[in-house]
Amino acid sequence: QVQLVESGGGLVQPGGSLSLSCAASGRILNIHSWDWYRQAPGKERELVATITGGDAITYGDSVKGRSNITRDAAKNTGYLHMKNLEAEDTAVYYCHANIDVITGDNDNQMAFSRGDYWGKGIPLTVSS
Repeated sequence: QVQLVESGGGLVQPGGSLSLSCAASGRILNIHSWDWYRQAPGKERELVATITGGDAITYGDSVKGRSNITRDAAKNTGYLHMKNLEAEDTAVYYCHANIDVITGDNDNQMAFSRGDYWGKGIPLTVSS
């Protein structure tokens, strides 16, 4: 099993910046991709950004030009940096990762399983 833990959320004034982190722990062999989603009350969950193991990046339309997604493979950690924050950015932010998890080691051959893992979410509030 793998656990993802987000950190870095909180209250930010409009126009400010903030960085979110998501640390993955467990028997991790490889993380194929990181994703950040957000969901505001009464709204659908939306994709904020995605980064693959090959560093292919996609941003949601609402945050293009204001967000930067990165990863640190050595630390098994994903990051989301946002600037020029607006009230509309207020939401609970969730990190997600597609991960090869080590399940065993038999006859000198490592066994692993690929799966999707989610953090519990962290709130970001943009307000004066």
